[in-house]
Amino acid sequence: QVQLVESGGGLVQAGGSLRLSCVASGRTFSAYSMHWFRQAPGKEREFVTAITWNGGSTYYADSVKGRFTISRDNARNTVYLQMDSLKPEDTAVYYCAARSGRNNYLSSTGYSLREYDYWGQGTQVTVSS
Repeated sequence: QVQLVESGGGLVQAGGSLRLSCVASGRTFSAYSMHWFRQAPGKEREFVTAITWNGGSTYYADSVKGRFTISRDNARNTVYLQMDSLKPEDTAVYYCAARSGRNNYLSSTGYSLREYDYWGQGTQVTVSS
């Protein structure tokens, strides 16, 4: 069993930065690829970014490419999402998710939500204009 806990959300002005963290319980963090999704009010949950189990490959939605950076520290059981040049349209609840498998390549657009093994509770990010 793995529990995921996100933190780092908040209110920021457009153009600002935030860094989200997602800490996983358990001792098998490196057995999972890690993903970030977001969900804005009235919209479906959407893929943001993903990182392979060893950090060797990363993937980004076109809407965040060049502004967001995903990284992980397996020794700390933590995945990070550095968000720069934030825009009002980035406002959403951000979720981290774990998908089992030590694959060296992942889908560049994420997977269906039911294919993820664990989800965090989400952290709110609000970007004011």
